[in-house]
Amino acid sequence: MKNIKILIVAIIALFGFNSCETDQLTFTAQEAGPFSFSNSFSSEYILTPATTANLGERFTWESADFGVATSITYDLQSSLTSDFAEMDVVGSTAGNEIAVTIGELSSLAAQAGLDNDPATENPNMGTVYFRVRASIGTGELEVFTDVQALTLMLPEATDNEVPVCEFEQLYGVGAGLTDTGWDWASPAVFACTGNGVYSGNVNLQNNGGADNNFRFFTENTNWDSGQNYPYFADAGYTIDANFENAMDGDSNFAFVGTTGFYNVEIDTVNKTITIGDPQATGVCEFDQLWLVGAGVPAAGWDWANAVQLLCSGDGVYSGNVEFQNVVDNNNFRFFTEATNWDSGQNYPFFADAGYTIDANFEDAMDGDNNFGFIGTSGTYFLTVDTVAKTITLE
Repeated sequence: MKNIKILIVAIIALFGFNSCETDQLTFTAQEAGPFSFSNSFSSEYILTPATTANLGERFTWESADFGVATSITYDLQSSLTSDFAEMDVVGSTAGNEIAVTIGELSSLAAQAGLDNDPATENPNMGTVYFRVRASIGTGELEVFTDVQALTLMLPEATDNEVPVCEFEQLYGVGAGLTDTGWDWASPAVFACTGNGVYSGNVNLQNNGGADNNFRFFTENTNWDSGQNYPYFADAGYTIDANFENAMDGDSNFAFVGTTGFYNVEIDTVNKTITIGDPQATGVCEFDQLWLVGAGVPAAGWDWANAVQLLCSGDGVYSGNVEFQNVVDNNNFRFFTEATNWDSGQNYPFFADAGYTIDANFEDAMDGDNNFGFIGTSGTYFLTVDTVAKTITLE
């Protein structure tokens, strides 16, 4: 009886083995049926720089059905036209949702030519388009949702509007910023000067070596808040050709232009980083004051090399200036107009107006009662505050 049971088990096993050898199961994917977005959309999306990091829209959709259990890739696509003749992939996932921030929608708005400046002819409202592509394998089988239009609106700026940015200001630290170096004692400051725009005047150096690098930071003294070259490049920024990846250990910015004094602008809405001529960034009676004199060695008594002190706040002029204390060659004067000697403002001009003047300055007691610098020769941050009526050095 025992032998019979063993024989029956052997026959069953042999039959099962032959079945595995001869039968093949084939699964054939079929063209997917329609699938669609499952979230509700707003009538319009209001975009402001203060909310760039906020959620703009969370796109969700039904699962596509290709008739087999297989991995599906979903691509959320955007376009400026409803025919998607040109499009970008916003993101890809194997799931059923992708979130898009206000900042990403603002970038599309900029590509569409929208702005919030009432002085331009560009509209502040327009439409962009989204759809989802589902595909399997190497993409031979694919299906799309219907196209979804989104209306974007940028509230127009007013004359009294205070610029709004995610941070009060950005900071710059690095050897390429010659007035700063790798030291938090005097970081370069890029103030919020427009909606989503930071800018500041800085001295940049390119000495052909490794001392032309620097990095942006969102928090003062916090190294972990750094934003290096790849941070902006990977976010789709167009970066001025005078900057490149330093390819150092931190992939900092490297300044490869001509050493000089520039205005650097970081536009987080249009995603650009540009440099240009230094700019007045505040509201003052004059765009800048000028310094001429032997006490300012970069200038001397020569208008060809006059040193600018730009308007940097309400009634405030400031900037880095090199002063020297050399006997009979430590004097200088402020001027309100370039090349105009009659626009000079000497030591008594400010003293008689009630200014508190830094102790490193005194009346030179020369023929023109110029300023005399009596401190230690070097570069200082000079501030002339016409509201608080102070002249200070740091």
